[in-house]
Amino acid sequence: MAPLGNNTLILEERRKRLLIKWMHTLHDLGFTMCAFIGSYFIKVNLPGKYGGVDVTPNYYIVLLMVVIIWFLVTYLLNVYSFFVQKTFKNLCTDVMKIAAIGMIVLLACLYFTNIKEVSRLQLGIFFILDVTLLFIGKRIILTLLHRYSKSELNIYNVLIIGSKKRAAGAIGLINASKKGYNIIGCLDTEKHDVGKEVRDGIKVIGTMQDLKDIILSRVVDEVIFAMPLKNIDSVNVYMLLIEVIGIKVRIFPDWHIYSVLYQPGIAQMFFDDFHGIPTMILSAVTSKQRDLMIKSVIDYATALILCFLLLPFFAAIAIMIKLFSSKGPVLFSQERVGLNGRKFKLYKFRTMVPDAEDLLEQLKHLNEASGPAFKIKKDPRIIPVIGTILRKTSLDELPQLFNILKGQMSLVGPRPPLPSEVIQYDVWQRRRLSMKPGLTCLWQVAPRRNELSFHQWMQLDLEYIDNWSLPLDFSILFRTALVVVGAQGR
Repeated sequence: MAPLGNNTLILEERRKRLLIKWMHTLHDLGFTMCAFIGSYFIKVNLPGKYGGVDVTPNYYIVLLMVVIIWFLVTYLLNVYSFFVQKTFKNLCTDVMKIAAIGMIVLLACLYFTNIKEVSRLQLGIFFILDVTLLFIGKRIILTLLHRYSKSELNIYNVLIIGSKKRAAGAIGLINASKKGYNIIGCLDTEKHDVGKEVRDGIKVIGTMQDLKDIILSRVVDEVIFAMPLKNIDSVNVYMLLIEVIGIKVRIFPDWHIYSVLYQPGIAQMFFDDFHGIPTMILSAVTSKQRDLMIKSVIDYATALILCFLLLPFFAAIAIMIKLFSSKGPVLFSQERVGLNGRKFKLYKFRTMVPDAEDLLEQLKHLNEASGPAFKIKKDPRIIPVIGTILRKTSLDELPQLFNILKGQMSLVGPRPPLPSEVIQYDVWQRRRLSMKPGLTCLWQVAPRRNELSFHQWMQLDLEYIDNWSLPLDFSILFRTALVVVGAQGR
């Protein structure tokens, strides 16, 4: 695949930042509109002479003026830059700037447009409500972002190849960024270097011969080559291994990648600025950062709305499970493997008898699926009636909406496998872990999906990763709805 130009990466980064800015703007405008409408109703309902409003001014026009003015003020002040890094004091200052300057401009506009009947008391209430709502909204967002940045899901695990000056420099840059990186350790070419400290407590944990075992047994999001590639024997073999698994590769200059004549067969090659250092990246997943952010927003918003709307439906399913199988919990949780090998608890409505896991060994000889997966028709462990209905309609998967809200899953993506299945994967099959797992996926909407071989499942998952786009996700979601209606599950 041809390398992407630096302009492409810069354009994607700009699109991502523009999207974040628009999301902040809509957030603030929404709260400001609520503050103005709230101030109107508070003024109307105040007791005695303080209550009521003059009917002369058109409050819809005034509200439109507020929206336009607040939009321009927030845009010109550029208060959304480096939002995550802001302190409590910075937050207060930003909110007061927006509300104060906005109010001054609004009063000036009301004066020059000769709209003088708007109550000054109402405007005072509006100012107080606006400051309060903006501050609460931004504080909540900042708190959630800080919590997310410290969560295990957002810890970015890095393995560094090298142990000399260039590797020490990479460790220094990463530690200085304070952006949730975790350096697993360093690898080098010589055994006598194992155990030595490179910098800041980071040690050499093995040689290049240990690379495969480390990236298969641990959560690794990125491998950084911080040593001359010409010093690594069979470097193209190691790079191919990492690429096939789907882990991002970053190369610190001196650009000896051309000397090994390595051409990625799966990954995209592009250039990136890593804290001021130009680096080369090989990535097997999409570089469309803006679209990936939109995907995340859609995931969280949809899951939150569906969880709220489906609560009565969840309760009805829970009652039915208890009626047909009084023993055991309503929800079934099971350890699964997510993005780049992260393990998490997946939730489902229980469709099997409580001791289903214990009975699995007795049924393994009936397995109809190829590869490490297990599947049989008319599984005797399934709860009569309700268990069959939930599996046929795939409604047993609905509790995974909570996994989406926890950031462990997405609406669309490769289905999360069991750890016991991942252990049996071939190296090329590990690349399906390079994207966040999903509630539904390409193979689940494929014709005769229950007859697909394990190899075909893998191929469809990799096809999804290689061709990912937002329209593809929408297409899969639409086709999933048809599958649910058609009760094609097992």
